[in-house]
Amino acid sequence: MEVEEGNFDEAYDVYACMQCGKCTGSCAVSLRSDLNIRELMRIAILNENGELEKHEEIWDCTSCGICTVRCPRDLKPAEVIVGMRSSLVEGGTIPITVRDALESVGTNNNPWGRPKSKRAEWLEDLDVKVKNISEGEDAEYLLYIGCTASYDPRIQSVSRAAINVLTKLGVDFGILGEEEPCCGSEPRMMGETGLFEMLVEDNLNLFDEFSISKIITLSPHAYNTFVNDYPECAKRLKEDDAEIPDIELEVKHYTQILEELIDDGRLDGEMMNEFSETVIYHDPCYLGKRNNIFEPPRKILNIIPGARCIEFDRREDRSLCCEGGGGRMWAEGTGTGERNSIIRVNDANRDEATVIAVACPFCLSTLEDARATAGYEETMRVMDIFEILDEVLK
Repeated sequence: MEVEEGNFDEAYDVYACMQCGKCTGSCAVSLRSDLNIRELMRIAILNENGELEKHEEIWDCTSCGICTVRCPRDLKPAEVIVGMRSSLVEGGTIPITVRDALESVGTNNNPWGRPKSKRAEWLEDLDVKVKNISEGEDAEYLLYIGCTASYDPRIQSVSRAAINVLTKLGVDFGILGEEEPCCGSEPRMMGETGLFEMLVEDNLNLFDEFSISKIITLSPHAYNTFVNDYPECAKRLKEDDAEIPDIELEVKHYTQILEELIDDGRLDGEMMNEFSETVIYHDPCYLGKRNNIFEPPRKILNIIPGARCIEFDRREDRSLCCEGGGGRMWAEGTGTGERNSIIRVNDANRDEATVIAVACPFCLSTLEDARATAGYEETMRVMDIFEILDEVLK
């Protein structure tokens, strides 16, 4: 949502906030940061926009959404923070690393500072032929890879695993290769409203050009923005006379597609080798808290032969945020103390898990770093569900 001149009261109904503090009390980041969502809501209520520059901790928010889940008045404190960031972006008061990431989206179509021409390099060592929709090949689904899974060397293995698994399972899909755009999720959460609107307009026209109506995403962040942010933004742009095609996107996170294949009898344990591991699943915030998708990943893991599936104490909508979302991959953060990802891998070790299963590129990245930092490189793996299936499918 666009906030004009910082009118948070009109944009987010902040006057309904009763200052109960459940938002701050439920925020895991606030345990080691000055981030106090209740205080920020008070600033919004009083319309004290001049105070925002003093609150560097605004950039500590991971946009996990737990404050919105816990709000007894059904307000959206996480969106208020996005609106505050938007005001800071407009005024040019943002961390240098965030500025660089946003500029890279504008020039390179990704926040990682990598050239667009390198977006499909991860395909080079694949043995599988992949349809390229941008070259005129027809496919039922666009497999949307995303920026992180295109450029990060560790996460590229998830992209390759996805290609292998979906091909083995007979899913009719294609990619956009170098033509794939940034979905805009992280620019939006970092407050760059204008850039996000530009991406929405360009991307919807691109999807229309290539007759794309069904999308499978690797990232819950891309899923969330396509499903929840694009329709509202497109409606607003149309009201401003922007040329937006009338297309309805059917978007699914990959775990939803795999669940459908299980239900249709196209994916079952007999197709797999033994996976003799103790697997603990980490719920990504953007899949769980923001979109209530909890069962598909568990359904997939539970059919893998030999796997002993266990749960974190903090799971589903109580899952501990890994701190990778909301632009935090490009913001240093002001907090001190133990990172959530370290707490998470320590919890997994305590429960004797040998594999932490994830379904999000950011979760994979942060938990991989934490695993190495905590010294579990020899006893524990962090794996995307696609990577597990790629390993066990016959």
